[in-house]
Amino acid sequence: MDKVELKFLRITYSHTHAGAYALILAEAQGDRRLPIIIGGVEAQAIAIQVENIKPARPLTHDLFKNVADTLSFNLKEVIINDLVEGIFHAKLVIEQNGREEGIDARSSDAIALALRFDCPIYTYEFILGAAGLKVEEGEEEKEAAEAGETKKSGKGREKRPVSAATIDELRTMLEEALDNEDYERASKLRDEIKRREQTN
Repeated sequence: MDKVELKFLRITYSHTHAGAYALILAEAQGDRRLPIIIGGVEAQAIAIQVENIKPARPLTHDLFKNVADTLSFNLKEVIINDLVEGIFHAKLVIEQNGREEGIDARSSDAIALALRFDCPIYTYEFILGAAGLKVEEGEEEKEAAEAGETKKSGKGREKRPVSAATIDELRTMLEEALDNEDYERASKLRDEIKRREQTN
């Protein structure tokens, strides 16, 4: 089967699944998107890597990476290799001493690890054909704008206090969020701090 390379695009709030998120992968050489519904914990694990936030203690995926580095094995690639009743399945292709092994994984864990190992993400054409969404010409900008709007509005609870806080208060809130391991909030606070620093 021909493999199709995918790139991580973004994570957005899911409009159809309460409390869930949509992990969006983009076809590397094409205009299709593969949305995968994931939970909040899984979204956090991916978001802290994308936002380059360093947790106080290693999370599970960071621990896996540390073990791999210590034992000298590498994650060569991740393949989203099946779609069963709407659930995506994935495989980790591990390489050690010239030998490769495939290990089953949840798609969210596979993507979180792929981002940490900086390895390619693939799927098969039959999966992209069945679950992929084609982005029409001109929709790219609209899609990006909507994602930005979603990110700014968030859940609505934090919008007012964050916007009303001074930059020093934001830094304090960021430290508290990191101490509490609330990485989703930390990434929002960090974005707001960066935005203000750029406008000053």
